[in-house]
Amino acid sequence: MTAVPVGARRRRDEIAAARRVRGASAAAVREEIRASWARSAASVAPDLDVAPMADPDDVARTWRGSPLQRAVQVMGPQLERAAVDGDLVVAVTDASARILWTSAGRVMRRRAEAVGFAPGGRWDEASVGTNALDMALRTGAPATVWSAEHFAHAVEGWVCWAAPVYDEFTGRALGVVDLSTTWDRAQPLGPATAAALAQLVQVAAGATAAPPRSPGAPVLELRLLGSAEARLGGRPLRLTRRQLEVLALLALHPEGMSLGELHAALYGDEPVTTSTLKAEVSHVRAALGGALSSRPYRLDLAVRTDVDGVLDAVAQGDPGAAAELYGGELLAGTESPVLRQTADYVTCAVREALLATPAPEAALRWARTCPWDEPVIAAALAAAPAGSPVRALLAARLRTAG
Repeated sequence: MTAVPVGARRRRDEIAAARRVRGASAAAVREEIRASWARSAASVAPDLDVAPMADPDDVARTWRGSPLQRAVQVMGPQLERAAVDGDLVVAVTDASARILWTSAGRVMRRRAEAVGFAPGGRWDEASVGTNALDMALRTGAPATVWSAEHFAHAVEGWVCWAAPVYDEFTGRALGVVDLSTTWDRAQPLGPATAAALAQLVQVAAGATAAPPRSPGAPVLELRLLGSAEARLGGRPLRLTRRQLEVLALLALHPEGMSLGELHAALYGDEPVTTSTLKAEVSHVRAALGGALSSRPYRLDLAVRTDVDGVLDAVAQGDPGAAAELYGGELLAGTESPVLRQTADYVTCAVREALLATPAPEAALRWARTCPWDEPVIAAALAAAPAGSPVRALLAARLRTAG
């Protein structure tokens, strides 16, 4: 291993010294790091030694068939070579900074796994504190977190460079590509390398996710939370409830679905023939002007949904925006098992965000659609400043909840 540059060691010592006086002005530390330290202190213990792990089955479902998985299948050799040649851990996450895939040599992999930097590891700021993965998603730009800039002491010995990856058709954040190594192995090209690899993954994800679309093509807009509606280029589509469910399932699975997958997702165990489903798909295809391909069934146009907006707000640590965008249960009353599961997931995601970061105004917005939710309202009331007028509104909501 090469000798550690004196400047790097001095920088590490300066940041470590600033960590000990976080409440004071610290010229050695960037403002965005100090702000992240303050947020992290509300939910993370500095002596955290390993990242919490997400449900492995949920991680596998998210990864399987996703645009990022297919991009990694294309880019795998380049990512693995970068990991081995650079003595790095290369990671790909989803939009909530949850790690989906990693590559590393034996030594670096063992070190990474010891701190939960492995598939399933939750690296959002609320779970592990200041880190580059969350920062790249939060800012929408490449990010570096160096050594003692990390909030958790367990990763003070690491340097991480991360860059976001976007869906090139919808603009929605898919996740990040992150390069991590120990601080004494840090290289000046780390930030540029992470940004370049993220761009290559983004292009690969776009190339495998859908065929090219012409500039100015109409956008399909779906409102699924609360009152349901579909608009194509601003024009409302006349669809039956079942056809709207077909459209919702395809929008929520941009990688496409086979006939069998779509049938199971829509009908579950109901004794409905595939010919019935094909007829419904034909009606949807006609409404979209033919922009629905087969084998697999996939939407061939840009799509925006209110579900994406809500989940992106949660992933970016903005429960207030998530509560504002949440219009109610996803397709309330649907019998589709996958849509029911998605409805529960979206509702739980917003609730957990509001409970983790109680905010009075956000809780009041949430109570418009979920007036029964006593825990969220109670948590916000407890967090409201004494004498604040909003306390009366929250107290009234709590008294009438249910």
